[in-house]
Amino acid sequence: MARGAHWIDLLDPTAEELAAETPIELHEQATRHLLDPLRPERLPRPRIESSPDHVLGVLLVAVAVEEEDRVFYQEVDFVATSETILTVRKTPPGEEPFSIDAVHEACEAHGSPSTGLVIYHLIDEVAERYLNLIDSLGSEIDELEEGIESWANERIRRRLAELREDVLVIRRTLAPTRDAVRRLVDGRVELAGEDPFGRGLQLYFGEAHDKLLRATDGLDIARELVSSARDYHQSKIAQEQNDVVRKLAVVASLLLVPTFIVGNYGQNFDHMPELGWKLGYAFSWGIIALTTLLQLAFYRWRRWI
Repeated sequence: MARGAHWIDLLDPTAEELAAETPIELHEQATRHLLDPLRPERLPRPRIESSPDHVLGVLLVAVAVEEEDRVFYQEVDFVATSETILTVRKTPPGEEPFSIDAVHEACEAHGSPSTGLVIYHLIDEVAERYLNLIDSLGSEIDELEEGIESWANERIRRRLAELREDVLVIRRTLAPTRDAVRRLVDGRVELAGEDPFGRGLQLYFGEAHDKLLRATDGLDIARELVSSARDYHQSKIAQEQNDVVRKLAVVASLLLVPTFIVGNYGQNFDHMPELGWKLGYAFSWGIIALTTLLQLAFYRWRRWI
């Protein structure tokens, strides 16, 4: 197994700090990425790539803030050689950066962990956070499903759109993270010389990959639940519209018969016997009231009102 790794952790480094701490000479593209601040509108694609003398990793973590119904992203990158690992954490605008404490604690349990073991614990922590994220999404969807019966339609539509957007963006970060870890499991990522990604560590990376697979499955279920909630909300709106149309039809029908009766007596004919009756006016109102009550009874029996 490789000797204990020398671990350097930088938070939002300047070009001078990065040049002073980087264990090897990076190519221009990698250096530019490590110095590029995290932009929510242009998230980098997670990846793990090997060069002749180092391995470069780009990892993203989606963090749910349940109290505020939103998701933000943290980034942690690493550059690893057979003896040294450099991690670069970037602070999201207005948010907290990725905490490395849990990774430090896991590594301390091994005494002097190798470079590969440090990378494993880092990836495993990322995978655990994605699993926690899926649990948070499930809670948010449960809250939405309960709120469909009581929330205003505008609030429901807005929350559905937010959750759908969150699921799609998370998928664009989780899927490439899973694929990048798969490259470690398959042995497609390696270092020249003493390889810190031996058979034993590939099994560890396989466990982290399984966690990311479970997170992917959970995300697919969350996407289906959001779609089901949207379909239910749309069917609920359609049902409400049908109820309104049915009630309007009942009102129109109730007015139809009285309108016919009044129109009939409004005809200008000389020989209409009711016009000469002493109680003719009361008779016409009686017919209107009777027909209206009969219609109301019929509609109630059919449960249309």
